Amino acid sequence: MNDMTPTREQRSAALEGMGCKRKRVEDIRFTQGKGNYVDDVKLPGMLHGDFVRSPHAHARVKSIDDSEALKVPGVLAVITAETLKTVNLAWMPTLAGDVQMVLADGKVLFQNQEVAFVVATDRYAADDGINKVRVEYEPLPPLIDPFKSMDADAPVLREDLAGKTSGAHGPRKHHNHIFEWTVGDKDLTNAAFNKAEVTIKEMISYHRTHPSPLETCQCVCSFDKIKGELTIWGTFQAPHVIRTVVSLIAKLPEQKIHVISPDIGGGFGNKVGAYPGYICAAVASIVTGKPVKWVEDRIENLTATSFARDYHMTTEIAATKDGKVTGLRVHVLADHGAFDACADPSKWPAGFFNIVTGSYDFRTAHLAVDGVYTNKAPGGVAYRCSFRVTEAAYCIERSMDILAQKLGMDPAELRLKNFIKPEQFPYHSALGWEYDSGNYATAMRKAMETVKYAELRKEQAAMREAFKRGETREIMGVGVSFFTEIVGAGPSKNCDILGIAMFDSCEIRMHPTGAGIARMGTKSQGQGHETTWAQIIATEIGIPADNIMVEEGNTDTAPYGLGTYGSRSTPVAGAAIAMAARKIKAKAQMIAAYKLEVHEDDLEFDIDGFRVKGLPEKFMSMKDICWAAYNSVPPGMEPGLEAVSYYDPPNMTYPFGAYICVMTIDVDTGVYKVKRFYALDDCGTRINPMIIEGQVHGGLTEAFAIAMGQEIRYDPEGNVVTGSFMDFFMPTAVETPHWETDFTVTPSPHHPIGAKGVGESPNVGGVPAFSNAVNDAFSFLGSTHIQMPHDYWRNWTAAKNLGVFAA
Repeated sequence: MNDMTPTREQRSAALEGMGCKRKRVEDIRFTQGKGNYVDDVKLPGMLHGDFVRSPHAHARVKSIDDSEALKVPGVLAVITAETLKTVNLAWMPTLAGDVQMVLADGKVLFQNQEVAFVVATDRYAADDGINKVRVEYEPLPPLIDPFKSMDADAPVLREDLAGKTSGAHGPRKHHNHIFEWTVGDKDLTNAAFNKAEVTIKEMISYHRTHPSPLETCQCVCSFDKIKGELTIWGTFQAPHVIRTVVSLIAKLPEQKIHVISPDIGGGFGNKVGAYPGYICAAVASIVTGKPVKWVEDRIENLTATSFARDYHMTTEIAATKDGKVTGLRVHVLADHGAFDACADPSKWPAGFFNIVTGSYDFRTAHLAVDGVYTNKAPGGVAYRCSFRVTEAAYCIERSMDILAQKLGMDPAELRLKNFIKPEQFPYHSALGWEYDSGNYATAMRKAMETVKYAELRKEQAAMREAFKRGETREIMGVGVSFFTEIVGAGPSKNCDILGIAMFDSCEIRMHPTGAGIARMGTKSQGQGHETTWAQIIATEIGIPADNIMVEEGNTDTAPYGLGTYGSRSTPVAGAAIAMAARKIKAKAQMIAAYKLEVHEDDLEFDIDGFRVKGLPEKFMSMKDICWAAYNSVPPGMEPGLEAVSYYDPPNMTYPFGAYICVMTIDVDTGVYKVKRFYALDDCGTRINPMIIEGQVHGGLTEAFAIAMGQEIRYDPEGNVVTGSFMDFFMPTAVETPHWETDFTVTPSPHHPIGAKGVGESPNVGGVPAFSNAVNDAFSFLGSTHIQMPHDYWRNWTAAKNLGVFAA
């Protein structure tokens, strides 16, 4: 009989808790085509909305004639800015403290801007209707180049801001200027440069790109006129924030707004903010009394919803001759498009770009960021990164390679020389952050040893000699990237959105039979929350993960939370989950003590229950405790076993990693081949290694896309020339390289389970690794810096400019 008793290892394995490669429970429905997406929502009498959009980047709207559109069978209404003015909804606030037109009010400011909203009985009628709306435009000079935005003769874009000399983030110094944000000690930094033995200066541009999630932005709005209640199904990464924003905009009581975010098909920051489609569908439903669905197509998504990046970073590093960095100076020109609609915490107009000191011990630094308006779509979202962290990492990692090239040092050795040392943590950076933990040199050396870095450099040297002798037309680059990311927004002392602190939440309710349900304020877009959240609870309270149901995305049932983006789920919500579970465990311990007739201090937790210290046979499982919670609790204790936790983190978390990319480029064609890509990540405690590996693969694929071709590009007239997947690089399995993943573990000292977050890291570290590989390949031919993206054409052009392509 005793042989049948499970061992401790078997009991632990049965939980499938933290550290287990538990299979994703979400995939059961996804792989069978049973996902529930917004476009699957079909309600009786549902209408459909579609937009008339501007063909111009900058034009005055002279008139809108909807008479022919209203004759189209099935078309019921055409909503314009004039319609919205009757309910004070022509403009809406952005998350960045600006305001944005819902529909064009007097003029349009970017191509494909929303001009009118046609409501019809089906999508086909709506499409026919938008083609019948006649809009008369008076074209105006477009402003596309951000470097010309503050010229004296630059056209005035935002006429609604006329006479306003200050904005949400301080003084404005030009009619197209949004803000200037500075941090660091300017005088000390200037002094460091004045004394520097070596300096470098380079303009490093991170081009405009787009998150392009699998499912585009969509919603269904249904207004119940009897109850005065509005229900919205939508592709929302932050459902509670959307509910609050709608309440503020539409002046509806928040308790009468119900927001449901089902399976949303990817987000990557694109689905954080509010779009005109949400407002127009809601207004149309309120007016008609019927549900209204809006679903954008791919061209609309790429050209009109939130972009990412578009940062132009003039970067300077001061250093000694032997490679010790002594100062950093960065100026950023940030192209925000027509409206400042960045999804950053309110106090951070440039996000967390001041992580730009990276993993290095800069004793002094100064950063200045100027945000400007242009005739492009608004946005500036955190596309698979924490707020502007990818831009910061690219900036410093390219700059360190440029410095290494000037000094004649190996780029990996330069990094090792300047890393923040383990004994310096917690480390206070020159630009204001407190890094919680890190062991950078160990990670870097492990990466170098694994890829046989010294041998790669010898192979590269031999290939360069062969190129000089005319024996090959390929050049080889070894791209090194070491990043520190700042995630887990964030502490209420410095992080809020619209005045709401960026905490997150969890509610756990255990049932009598030992199963339970957990609800969170986050919203998965593919990260595997239903799998990993249950694993945290399983480890914390000893109930198998399969017995915990995870629910997100419904504001009527989930506790208020700030949602999922910027790799904040595990650092913030993961902590809330652990803390709620510990409240459950604390009550369970009191119940077990009562049932076992001992003092609770005489108990110790053992995997899946409590046992009496020194008397291992006296044991009560968590399953039995759940039953007892509903029928025999200690006198004076409330029945039941449930808990809620709202977690306000004391600090951010700081995951880091070492990436190495090996690439060859044919100088006659520009064609590149990624020969090897090694990615080592340290995300602290690893909840599910399999999901981490999947997240790293996905993030690296997006990094590959961005670095090697993915771009939202405009012509001088403001036309988007990469507005479909015919032109916007979306890698498939054919193009995507093979990824090698690895890890070290440095737990966060302040996080309840030591976790740091990983979903954004591969994009943060991957982009500079690819770009550094390309630049390293061309460096021996005399090149210092080649701007991204590095597609075949640009690689060929670089070779042509260096005079090495075949005639």
